[in-house]
Amino acid sequence: MKHRDDTRPLATGRHPSGTAAVAYDRDWAGEVRGAVRYATALLGLLLCLDGAAGSLTWWRGVLWLVTALLLLLVLSPARVSAGRGWLASRHLGRTRRVRTDLLIAVRPLDGVSRRLVLRDALGNRVEIDPEVLVRNPDLWYRLDEGARRAETVGILLTGTTALHTLARRVDRETALGVFRASGME
Repeated sequence: MKHRDDTRPLATGRHPSGTAAVAYDRDWAGEVRGAVRYATALLGLLLCLDGAAGSLTWWRGVLWLVTALLLLLVLSPARVSAGRGWLASRHLGRTRRVRTDLLIAVRPLDGVSRRLVLRDALGNRVEIDPEVLVRNPDLWYRLDEGARRAETVGILLTGTTALHTLARRVDRETALGVFRASGME
């Protein structure tokens, strides 16, 4: 079934591909391992408690397994990648991609977890965690490169303030990382 936000073929030209041209979230694998650990710990705890109470049956074991799998799905992070002119987010087998050089809106969403919603002129939409961009300057560079192009052309009309705020935060965190690495805290 096609969804409105699913990946669509690129409308204009192809971008260079290859590992050098694509940036990935470096912390993604660690976050997935953490989600698996939490789900496994929950399953073990539930099985032990139910077994100690003497009420563990096969259907209750299946119920605890389903509960642990649901926790795994909730905790598993989206895999964010970016290349020249695009940014993609893959979660639960579904990839959403926006053309960063055709961005028309960037909107921050506050709530339990902060999100950044990116929309392009082709109608595509991606939601990402801004912390991913802060932790991965190479992803931020790819997004910023395309967003600056869209802003220069004049199609990015909404959200430039949010992007500039995020840019200052990424610059500050990068500078602090350099100072920590050089021992100049």
